Amino acid sequence: MDNIAIQVTDVEKIYKLYDKPSDRIKEALGFGRGKHHTEHHALKGINLTIRQGECVGIIGTNGSGKSTILKIITGVINPTHGDVHVNGRISALLELGAGFNMEYNGIENIYLNGTMIGFSEKEIDEKLESILEFADIGEYVYQPVKTYSSGMFVRLAFAVAINIDPEILIVDEALSVGDVFFQAKCYHKFEEFKEMGKTIVFVSHDLGSISKYCDRVVLLNQGVKLGEGEPKKMIDVYKQVLVGQYTVPEPEEGRLLDDEQLRRAAAGKGDNKERTDTGPANGESVDAAVMENPELLEYGSKKAVITEYYITDDKGTKTSAILKGNTFSIHMKVRMEQDLQAPIFAFTIKNVRGTEITGTNTMFEKAFLESVSAGEEREVTFTQEMNLQGGDYLLSLGVTGYENDDFTVYHRLYDVLSVTVISDKDTVGFYDMNSRVEVK
Repeated sequence: MDNIAIQVTDVEKIYKLYDKPSDRIKEALGFGRGKHHTEHHALKGINLTIRQGECVGIIGTNGSGKSTILKIITGVINPTHGDVHVNGRISALLELGAGFNMEYNGIENIYLNGTMIGFSEKEIDEKLESILEFADIGEYVYQPVKTYSSGMFVRLAFAVAINIDPEILIVDEALSVGDVFFQAKCYHKFEEFKEMGKTIVFVSHDLGSISKYCDRVVLLNQGVKLGEGEPKKMIDVYKQVLVGQYTVPEPEEGRLLDDEQLRRAAAGKGDNKERTDTGPANGESVDAAVMENPELLEYGSKKAVITEYYITDDKGTKTSAILKGNTFSIHMKVRMEQDLQAPIFAFTIKNVRGTEITGTNTMFEKAFLESVSAGEEREVTFTQEMNLQGGDYLLSLGVTGYENDDFTVYHRLYDVLSVTVISDKDTVGFYDMNSRVEVK
């Protein structure tokens, strides 16, 4: 298809791991019998289609294969099996230092990188001024890059990648070393690229950026593609993987798990299994005025269980609509199924795209640091002023803790209730700073 920028078909990457260098030599020379290595499958049968003009995020834990798939797409390494087809000129910003000669100065590396991408010296001459202006590292551009700080290095690398007018931009985590002002500058460039209809493939642990900028997200885990879909859904599943509470169901032959199956798998639900041990019984805590999510994402060890949850306004009325500027409270009742040492009660508010806007927990607030016994119930109330801009938001609740220094999730309810903020004055961004303005 003409509108496909990147097509990855049945790609596998297998690395040979040797216990010691001599084993590599023995195998190469054919000494001894059998193999002297073990195989590490970095990628297992990955299929991926990225269309022109898409911004696609790739997320996953460390070692999931994110950087490997980018290196294969950019041609830095070859796949062991499978095919990759790229339609368009790629500019890639991979790990710090990729494509740079440490002995060269900044100017020389600009020409080196431009030539590697396929530009002539004349074309690089025409773009040099815009590259230097974007990098903004001053006279350091005439010094060897081995003397650069990590921040200066990434400024130059990104300036080259972004200003040579690529059709496909690939970025792998490198922006995390830039300062906040440079990151804002880069993300503004992302938006310009999207408006121009260019293709972006973006790997990051910054889930807020993934949610904001990506049209679609691919989730990898241990070299396997778990699924792809809307950023919010994939991020929710990714959070299960992070705490080891995600079980991958077997897809039907030849068919990838769809979004609904992923959500059910993450929540530990079968297709016909009803949600249990959560939420208000027979509507006793949530009335018609409160919007409860029938497809909420739920998981945890259930050593503690959230049994009730609701929101009240400044008059104590249960509701899902809060007037901006007014006080409101988030309530949840938690039943302890086992003895626990200092459980942590938490809430998070996200926007509809899945970006976490705000939240807190009893550990941050130093509000509850006690042990609890099996059978106890605790009623937790968070009270605060609503300063978010007018609009719709999603509330998530959780009970977690530490067991022998290991972080453990007892019960989490993602997007359990909707919250509507009613406002007659909205400012810029997510929340209102309630500025006092004086004009003389």
